[in-house]
Amino acid sequence: MWEQLWESHSGRIIGIVAGIGLGIVYLLSGFWDMLFVALLVFTCYTIGKNKDLNEGPIIPWQRIAVWLSDRWRWLK
Repeated sequence: MWEQLWESHSGRIIGIVAGIGLGIVYLLSGFWDMLFVALLVFTCYTIGKNKDLNEGPIIPWQRIAVWLSDRWRWLK
């Protein structure tokens, strides 16, 4: 059961663990940083989910470059 869970959701698990680990560092520095911890956990979860679903990079640099070169011809 754990192996199936790991195979299908490894990126999400790693993302959540990384977010919680980084969040603990910020929690030790103060209570109000918990909002930042929530942002860290959400960001790490999203990155892990993208890895699991093979959606590609979060920032599509190639698509942005094509769009910019279409808008501004002098960039080519």
